[in-house]
Amino acid sequence: MGQQLTMTPQLQQAIRLLQLSTLDLQQEIQEALESNPMLERQEDGDDFDNTDPMADNAENKPTSDVQDNSFQETTASAENLEDGEWNERIPNELPVDTAWEDIYQTSASSLPSNDDDEWDFTTRTSAGESLQSHLLWQLNLAPMSDTDRLIAVTLIDSINNQGYLEDSLEEICAGFDPELDIELDEVEAVLHRIQQFEPAGVGARTLGECLLLQLRQLPASTPWMTEAMRLVSDFIDLLGSRDYSQLMRRMKLKEDELRQVIELVQSLNPRPGSQIESSEPEYVVPDVIVRKDSERWLVELNQEAVPRLRVNAQYAGFVRRADTSADNTFMRNQLQEARWFIKSLQSRNETLMKVATQIVEHQRGFLDHGDEAMKPLVLHDIAEAVGMHESTISRVTTQKYMHTPRGIYELKYFFSSHVSTSEGGECSSTAIRAIIKKLVAAENQKKPLSDSKIAGLLEAQGIQVARRTVAKYRESLGIAPSSERKRLM
Repeated sequence: MGQQLTMTPQLQQAIRLLQLSTLDLQQEIQEALESNPMLERQEDGDDFDNTDPMADNAENKPTSDVQDNSFQETTASAENLEDGEWNERIPNELPVDTAWEDIYQTSASSLPSNDDDEWDFTTRTSAGESLQSHLLWQLNLAPMSDTDRLIAVTLIDSINNQGYLEDSLEEICAGFDPELDIELDEVEAVLHRIQQFEPAGVGARTLGECLLLQLRQLPASTPWMTEAMRLVSDFIDLLGSRDYSQLMRRMKLKEDELRQVIELVQSLNPRPGSQIESSEPEYVVPDVIVRKDSERWLVELNQEAVPRLRVNAQYAGFVRRADTSADNTFMRNQLQEARWFIKSLQSRNETLMKVATQIVEHQRGFLDHGDEAMKPLVLHDIAEAVGMHESTISRVTTQKYMHTPRGIYELKYFFSSHVSTSEGGECSSTAIRAIIKKLVAAENQKKPLSDSKIAGLLEAQGIQVARRTVAKYRESLGIAPSSERKRLM
C-alpha cells in the first residue's frame, strides 16, 4: 500500500503552456496547428459551429475592471472586438492603379539627395552591424598594400565591442609569420590609420588615447581644445578621482575655466564602439493591457498576441464512435488532443487574468502615482488571494508583461520586499529605490549626498533603512558613490 502523485498529460501540458512567454506560446500554437488537423484558427467574422463544445470556450475575451476594492469579471464577445489588419478580407483580384514610373519614383525617393547631409546609410539598414564589419568596410575603401591590409585585419580582430584594442602591439607583431618580416613600427603605423576610421576614437589602447583621438578630429577653432588635450593626456587620473583643486593648481586654470574644459571632455564618448549596434532589437509583446476608464482600472488580455483556436467542426464530424479502424482512431486521438490544447490555453488565460487583476488591485497606487507609491507584495499574497500555489504564481509572472499607462512592465516588477516604517507600516523596496533616485537627482552636485545622509533623510520620512541597504539599492540603480558624483559646477 502506498500513495503517489501522478501528473496527467493534460496537467503537464497546462503547466508547460503556463510558463511560456507570448512569443514562445505563439510558436507552440503554430506547431500545434501544423501537426493537428483538428485545430484551426478562429477568424473574426467566421460563423461559429456549436457542435463542438470546446470551441465556444476560446471565443470569450476576459475583461476585469478594478474599482475601490471590488472585482467584476466581464466578457466581451468576438463580434465586439476591433478588427485587426490580419483579418481584413482581400479580394481575389486587386485593381492595378500604379505605373512603372510611379514605382521607380517611389524607390528612388529613399535615396539621399545632393543636399541631404544628415542621410546615414547605417540608419536605413534593417539588420544590426558589428563593429568589426563596419571597420572592415572602411578598410576595403582605403588604398593599402597587401602586407598592411593583413596587419589591419589582424588589428581589427583585436578590437573589442567598446572600440579598444585588447592585445598589445608586441603580441600582435609576434603572431605574424616570421617570413613576412613585419616589424613593430609597421604595425603601429597601420594602427594609426585605423584610428582615423569612424567612429572617432576607435582602436585606442587607453581611455586617454581614445579621448585624445576624438579631440583631434574636432575643428581647430573649438574653444579650450589645447587645455582639453593636455587634460586627457597628462591628468586623466586626477579627472577620474575628481580632484579638481589639484587640477586647477597643475593646469593653472580657474574654476570656471576648468569647468568649461571638463564639459568639452564630457561631450566625448569613452566607448566609441557602442555607437555601432550589432544586436537585433528585442520586442516585447504585452500579455495584459491595463487602462483607466472613468476612475476605474480595466484589466484585459491582449487578444492580438495569441490567436484564438477552435476545433474544426467538419473534421470532427468524420469521427465515428463505433469505428475502430486506424484512421478513425487517429482522428479520435487528434480530436481529444485538440480539446486538451484549447482547454489548456483557456486555463492559462484565466489564471493570467486572475493574477493580473489581483496585482492591479494591490498596486493601484503605483498606477496612479508612480514607483514611490509601490506597495510591498510577495508571491504568497497573490497565491492566497487567487487560491493557487506560489509555484503557479511564479510561472504566471515569469516572462509575462503588462502594458500600463506608465509603460510596459514584467509582472515580477510589481513584487518587492518590505521595510518597516516608524509608524508600524511597511514600505516596498521599489518605493525606496524611487525615493533614493529622486533624492540623488535633486542633490547639490558640488556636495553630493552620502549613503549615510540618504539613510538619514529616509529616516526623517519614517523609513528605517540602514546605510548598507541604501548602498545596495543605490548600486542596483546604477548610481555611483558620492565621491564619483561630485561635479565642478
